[in-house]
Amino acid sequence: MSLRFDITPGSPQPIYEQIEGQIRRWIATGTLKEGDQLPSVRALAEQLTVNPNTVARAYSELTAEGLVASHAGRGVFIAARRQIYSEEERLRRLSCAMKRFFDETAFLDIPLAEILRRLEEAGTDYFTHSPKP
Repeated sequence: MSLRFDITPGSPQPIYEQIEGQIRRWIATGTLKEGDQLPSVRALAEQLTVNPNTVARAYSELTAEGLVASHAGRGVFIAARRQIYSEEERLRRLSCAMKRFFDETAFLDIPLAEILRRLEEAGTDYFTHSPKP
């Protein structure tokens, strides 16, 4: 499977986080499944024209979260899905994500009803349609 990453070098979000986010989305939507192999650090770094340490950091973060597993000499693979966070931690992370979202959108002066409508629409699209890798 050839994955097409969409990386924005000038973005305030670090490139390793952009890589992580796309892999997380592909896992969440089922585009990447348990056992699927990710590109090697070197191959992905060359594809994206980034430092290999950037890709290694993204893979390391995903490994720490239990989303991928590294097998020496074989590569990095999507791990079996399991919940590693407690309910309390999941809700804490949700609150943090919501705060970041509202911090980013508060200045737009869009009514809450419109934001909620668009969130529901985007969520439906996000969780029912797999993005193309």
